[in-house]
Amino acid sequence: MFESAELGHKIDKATHEREVPKLREALLDAQFDFVAARKFQVIILVGGVDGAGRSETVSLLNEWMDPRHIEVHGMGDPSDEERERPPMWRFWRALPPDGRIGVFMGSWYTWPILDYVYDNIDQAAFHDKIERITHFEKMLVDEGALVVKFWFHLSRDGQRKRLKALEKDPRSCWRVTPRDWSRLAMYEKFHEADEQALRMTSTADAPWYIVEGADPRYRELTVGKILLEAMRRRLKQKAKPAKASSAPPLLPPIDNLHLLKSLDLSQSLSKKQYERALEEQQARLALLTRDPLFSEISVVVVFEGNDAAGKGGSIRRITGALDARNYQVIPIAAPSEEERAHPYLWRFWRHLPRRGRLTLFDRSWYGRILVERVEGFCPEVDWMRAYGEINDFEDQLARHDTVVVKFWLAISKDEQMRRFKEREQTGFKRYKITDEDWRNREKWEQYESAVCDMVERTSTDYAPWTLIESNDKRFARIKVLTTLSDRIEACLDARRKKMKKQNGDKSKSRAGRK
Repeated sequence: MFESAELGHKIDKATHEREVPKLREALLDAQFDFVAARKFQVIILVGGVDGAGRSETVSLLNEWMDPRHIEVHGMGDPSDEERERPPMWRFWRALPPDGRIGVFMGSWYTWPILDYVYDNIDQAAFHDKIERITHFEKMLVDEGALVVKFWFHLSRDGQRKRLKALEKDPRSCWRVTPRDWSRLAMYEKFHEADEQALRMTSTADAPWYIVEGADPRYRELTVGKILLEAMRRRLKQKAKPAKASSAPPLLPPIDNLHLLKSLDLSQSLSKKQYERALEEQQARLALLTRDPLFSEISVVVVFEGNDAAGKGGSIRRITGALDARNYQVIPIAAPSEEERAHPYLWRFWRHLPRRGRLTLFDRSWYGRILVERVEGFCPEVDWMRAYGEINDFEDQLARHDTVVVKFWLAISKDEQMRRFKEREQTGFKRYKITDEDWRNREKWEQYESAVCDMVERTSTDYAPWTLIESNDKRFARIKVLTTLSDRIEACLDARRKKMKKQNGDKSKSRAGRK
């Protein structure tokens, strides 16, 4: 794969001096058109071997283009705050909005490759991580981003010569570190890992451009021309690329909506039963969140449901049991201008909790396959692909020791009407009822169908849906509290068993050595 980047490409000084002014002017023109359009973002990945000119190229892009619209991210080792979230959290936060260019030096490829080279993961785990990167980049492209990936290559001899030249020059010796020489000693293993990663992730939507890094003039002109052509091509498109859906059309739910219609909405608790259960379950939740092992996990709670089903009341019963410093409630409404300028899941990734904390979403990322689907706010192809993107998102959370608890609060159509009228007639509740609530009610059957599809396609072992019978608010609140505590307790028990087993294995190992 790297053969063509070892052919000794060179550009003479005269050609370079003749081409650069024209290229710079064209790049600036393309950038100004891109900024004015604000229809997409440009994401540039800069990877490759040490000493191949990555830093020099990024500096050059800032010099040739308007740096006010470029964000450069040198993604080094993750901070403590970043380690407490899933690995992709730091990259999601750094994604540029529409009309800006984000340059990543050190990207989502860096750590899978390093882990594989240094034997922290086996090949199967390496391939799994790289496959997830492919899904992530496809999502970025589907959301309208232009992804341009450059890999700067040097042969082993070329890298050695380059490092020696940099080290010899007093002006650049600081660029060469002992780490660079140690990685040169592992050149073949890095070469193998790099080639696997690039082959698996060079797609039609986000191809890799392998650039020979030995000659600076060739490198500069090659990168500039590739970026210029990619931006021009993208700017010619009227909107983000239209894609035909490869997914089959949604079929009617196999249970013919019995998933919701079979719920026993008559379940209830007396006031006395409720008060006793509330005290017990809030105390249980409080103790679980104070368990020493709770500091090793995080919790994400999703609340969806019919309008007026009692999401807010259930959330308040949860937060009433928690230390206010350890939770955050995120109410989700129509996206802001800033949020619309980023990929859809960006506004949810940015609110993920640290270890030992909870985030409660009052409505969530499921809006894409509920309200956006039913109201026609996004094309069918977008909400169809959202099922897979949501499952992948929640899988990443679960793999990072995040307990994902999802509630659908269901009420009958008659009970909703009663609550709507009560809100209209009660002064301090009038703010809870809007014209939008009445419009949504007119599409009750469409929402019901969308909910059944949602549960069918996104209820997983790692993030199952819990349906809450909510005609009686007392019953609903206790079921929510109990379910949340059950999920947290199961996670803590599993961690305790794992620790006990590990300690037992260590004891056996010490005994064996004696």
